[in-house]
Amino acid sequence: MDESYVISDPRVLKVVAHPLRVRLLGLLRAEGPATASQLGRKVDESSGSTSYHLRELAKFGFIEEEPSSDGRERVWRARHQYTSWDSRQMSETPEGREALSIMEARQVEALARVMGDFRNATWPAEWVSAAGMSDYFVRLSAEGLRELHRRMEALKDELEREYGEGGEHVNLFIAAYPRHTEEAD
Repeated sequence: MDESYVISDPRVLKVVAHPLRVRLLGLLRAEGPATASQLGRKVDESSGSTSYHLRELAKFGFIEEEPSSDGRERVWRARHQYTSWDSRQMSETPEGREALSIMEARQVEALARVMGDFRNATWPAEWVSAAGMSDYFVRLSAEGLRELHRRMEALKDELEREYGEGGEHVNLFIAAYPRHTEEAD
């Protein structure tokens, strides 16, 4: 599996921003290859619906068929570990701004779903105390924010190498946006 799929076309970002497609892609990345029927059961959709959306994801290069041992079932796998895009480039056109808005809404929905799943499941105390969310207000230049993202990614990779074996799949959401203040106006 490749590391990243960098999107430069707003139409492609809108394809993956579809609520069911983003969930299917996330499941294939987190849990590995699966059939449309298996994924349909996990997301409470028909295999016909999941099959259609999987073919759309494949058409745009997000997933691919995995060779099947018996040739009867179509098994799908993710082609990349994550998807990224240049927000500045996307925001230069109305289509790009619309695609960004849709994708941001999907990410917020995913965060809410993950938090709800965690809250409704029974986890050992060590996981309950380790999980959670924080918000920080910091002062950074754009260059400083890029460096923060770079270091967080390096730290994520380092900790996964050190503690990943035998660990759980963890959803990690990182968002950082400047905010206007009266001081900035």
